[in-house]
Amino acid sequence: MTTNTAPTLVVGGTGTSGRRVAAQLTGRGVPVRIATRSSRPRFDWQDTSSWGPALNGVAAAFLSYHPDIGDPDAAEHIRSFAEEALARGTRRLVLLSGRGSQNALEAERALRESGAEWTIVRASWFAQNFDDGFLTDLLRHDELAFPAGQVAEPFIDADDVAAVAVAALTDERHIGQVYEVTGPRLLTFGDAAAELSAAVGRPLRYRPITFDQFADALVGDGVPTDAVAGTVAVFQEILDGRNAHVTDGVQRALGRPATDFADYARAVAKAA
Repeated sequence: MTTNTAPTLVVGGTGTSGRRVAAQLTGRGVPVRIATRSSRPRFDWQDTSSWGPALNGVAAAFLSYHPDIGDPDAAEHIRSFAEEALARGTRRLVLLSGRGSQNALEAERALRESGAEWTIVRASWFAQNFDDGFLTDLLRHDELAFPAGQVAEPFIDADDVAAVAVAALTDERHIGQVYEVTGPRLLTFGDAAAELSAAVGRPLRYRPITFDQFADALVGDGVPTDAVAGTVAVFQEILDGRNAHVTDGVQRALGRPATDFADYARAVAKAA
């Protein structure tokens, strides 16, 4: 086990996964340095001059790439960041990657080839996206209009993702491992809506729409056109059924089964 008292850098440490990683590390007594565009020191993937100050004196780093690991620029940024980290003495790097994305695979390759002590945690749709992400319309407005059709996904609990990442950051046994993590069963977005509906006790509806309709809705919400194009491209790639299978990544990393979506739904109902 790692006993270094130097802080662990958590890039994206206020996001869905990052803040859980930070909290679990803190719970283990590991000092944490949060890295975001509003942190001190500031961190921005698009501003390479911000990387060094964030890395100074850290023992390891958890990397969540913004805006998305499926972005075409992700691989080069991950490669450059790893070089900077190694130059400053930070060897342990844990990357949150994305299932089914070719650009994400390129980012993974950049990390694996860097010479760092790497671990990759490859995930897709978080269950928490429904109450703490971009699928919150379902719980806030009782309907989710989204271009997923009838594609099934093994929604993963973000606490499980964080637990795998924390294990990788604190235990040398995980160096050089790729953990593709999923929940224990497949659900369509309609299935997920039905389970949440039953748990919270009110009608919730999933309404499939086209990608063009989704893009128009994002533009209507004020999202910049280039960001809309990138988001739609990522979703078109990964929402074709390629991820419609479960994996044993959580079991391999943690020695226990992944959390079921029903447990997440009950937690949402309890908090409501």
